[in-house]
Amino acid sequence: MQEARESVHCAADAVCDGLRHLGEVSYAIFPRDMAHALADLKKAFLSNIKNVIDKEIGWIDQSVAGGDRLREEWREACKHENKGDASEPLGQV
Repeated sequence: MQEARESVHCAADAVCDGLRHLGEVSYAIFPRDMAHALADLKKAFLSNIKNVIDKEIGWIDQSVAGGDRLREEWREACKHENKGDASEPLGQV
């Protein structure tokens, strides 16, 4: 069992090494300045995506908290309505 895990781990390492090498080659084909400029552009783009995702996560958290608050308000309103209905005689609307 341990041997199978080690072989999977070795295969995963080989794939990661291959992808890393492919990435290095993709930057090596450009002149140094262009490679660095492209890397900076990619990092800026990914940073902006990360910021958008962080804002979306914050918005989801706020929406869930607001939903919890509304649910409690509705529950309280139903309790008050049910208490008011119980005090009125049946048949009167």
